Amino acid sequence: MKRISARFQLAVLFGCFLALILSTATANAWVPTKPVEFIIPAGTGGGADVMARFISPLIEKYKLSPKPFIVVNKSGGAGAEGMLYVKGKKGDPNVIIITLDNLFTTPMATGVPFSWKDLTPVARLALDYFVLWENAEAPYKNAKEYLAAVKKEPGKFIMGGTGSAQEDQIITIMMQQDFGVKFSYVPFKGGGDVAVELVGKHINSSVNNPAEAVSQWKAGRLRPLAVIDHERINLPDWKGIPTMKEATGQDMSYLMLRGIFAAPGITKEQQEFYVNLMKKVTETPEWKKYISDMGLKGGFLSGPEYVKWLEDKDKMTKDLMAKGGLLKK
Repeated sequence: MKRISARFQLAVLFGCFLALILSTATANAWVPTKPVEFIIPAGTGGGADVMARFISPLIEKYKLSPKPFIVVNKSGGAGAEGMLYVKGKKGDPNVIIITLDNLFTTPMATGVPFSWKDLTPVARLALDYFVLWENAEAPYKNAKEYLAAVKKEPGKFIMGGTGSAQEDQIITIMMQQDFGVKFSYVPFKGGGDVAVELVGKHINSSVNNPAEAVSQWKAGRLRPLAVIDHERINLPDWKGIPTMKEATGQDMSYLMLRGIFAAPGITKEQQEFYVNLMKKVTETPEWKKYISDMGLKGGFLSGPEYVKWLEDKDKMTKDLMAKGGLLKK
């Protein structure tokens, strides 16, 4: 009887010791000690800006961080300002950046001393579609009609896009090569500006992300002609828009990153804090509704899988830019 009691006491002591270790580990887990700078390497109103400003209050609502996330736009140099700023914050765990494809395109086009490998990968939150848009009052009822008109008058039709040698211009070049057309490409600071220019009929079309044009579409000012992907956007509000292949017979696809990186040189523990936080963000009902409303393609990735995806995307972007003559010489 005494032996059983001794074993029981030993088990209780071991359990208490284990609980103490776990509670100490939890208590010592890293969390931000001051407000986190949430950098957007793009202008206001664009897809990255909209997403960051959606995520920040969500973090506060669900108490995912003891400190707030303060959104800061640094769009200069096609996003180079924001990327170099975070690169320069080596070892600072209180700075993160939301990224889009200018993570790859800006260094390749400008030669700015930056690579995504200079930062600490956190997570891929989603992928962003591109849609060919026109003004709702334009006479062209589908993509085939519009591109036929562009082909008849090379250079007359203006394609507006975010930045030079960025994803919008890459897609425009792809479209020119695939359809034998010629646009006059005009760059603007952000996707929000592009949508406003299209509403005002200062440009003829854009390849804005869904989130960048959704409000003008819902207001009846813009018309989506085709999704630039192999598949339709499989979401209630968006599934009626045909793919480029369905609309024209010519297949085209380009998807853009919506990802998170932290400053270089942070600890594994600090990196894991942001990975877990962003994972929790993508599991909220608000995020799932946001994905649907904004026409995004969900697909959370972290760790080695995220890094492999980044490596593949880097190579693909370089190949496309080389074909379009957009690489820095």
